[in-house]
Amino acid sequence: MAEKSFHLEIVTPRRIVYNAPAVSFSAPGTIGGFQVLYNHAPLVSSLRVGDVKVIEQDGKEIHYATSGGFVEVRDNRVTLLAETAERSDEIDVARAQAAHDRAAKRLSKGESDVDVERARAALARALNRLRISEVQ
Repeated sequence: MAEKSFHLEIVTPRRIVYNAPAVSFSAPGTIGGFQVLYNHAPLVSSLRVGDVKVIEQDGKEIHYATSGGFVEVRDNRVTLLAETAERSDEIDVARAQAAHDRAAKRLSKGESDVDVERARAALARALNRLRISEVQ
């Protein structure tokens, strides 16, 4: 028996990243991770930096590194609005490593002119991108 699907759309300010049926969607909610399946109850949630996992109708698993955003689930439609969402096989590992190194350097300096929260957020995003780039 084929699994029932819902429509999933992942949107960033730059482009529509994903727009197709899916059988499962897992995301890093700010108060805990969650999964959406067919006929899920209505939901609105904010997301944190983390891994968004999509399972397509053919069973293929796709991972996206996201920097946070919002998800709405309603009537077998899931919409993720994200600042960024990069598919695991599209992540520029060298660029992510450079971002990691820059953020780590800023944090290690301990200078008063460094915006510590901003540097920590940049480090978290870079680490997430590096981790997701290894998922295939």
